[in-house]
Amino acid sequence: SFLFRLFPLREHGMNWRARPLTCQEIQAFRKSKEVMDRFLRAYKLMLGFYGINLVNEETGELERAENWHERFENLNRFSHNNLRITRILKCLGEMGYEDYQVHLVKFFLTETLVEETLPNVKRSALDYFLFTVRSKEKRRELIHYAWQHFKPQSSFVWGPRDKLRKYR
Repeated sequence: SFLFRLFPLREHGMNWRARPLTCQEIQAFRKSKEVMDRFLRAYKLMLGFYGINLVNEETGELERAENWHERFENLNRFSHNNLRITRILKCLGEMGYEDYQVHLVKFFLTETLVEETLPNVKRSALDYFLFTVRSKEKRRELIHYAWQHFKPQSSFVWGPRDKLRKYR
């Protein structure tokens, strides 16, 4: 499949014929400027499809694209996009773009919980996107951010409330 070639993983996806990557292949990819440039182009292409722009290649900072409204309608209508986003997030981690993971997850948490523009992506953002973030510390920050903006807060089940209250 198209997405498997652009965003390969060390695990089986929906296409069981596709062979998962080995650790050696990932290391070889990460050392190749050509492969990493292509990977970044693919990431930007997919972001564009979802109505998102990569503002800063150093940090991974994102913003809504001009066409965000129509693209978000597509995201809300077709839940298969959530699987693709999960795959992209996992691949960002494999390829050493952990900061990009954080920005993409925070983008979706903001759009689902704060702006409420992507109601049909909210469960995936909380159940899957959050837990692709490799850095335990950054993941905790994102869970805390989600808890702060989740309504009603008493129904938040993605982290222990006592720890969330004491966080920082």
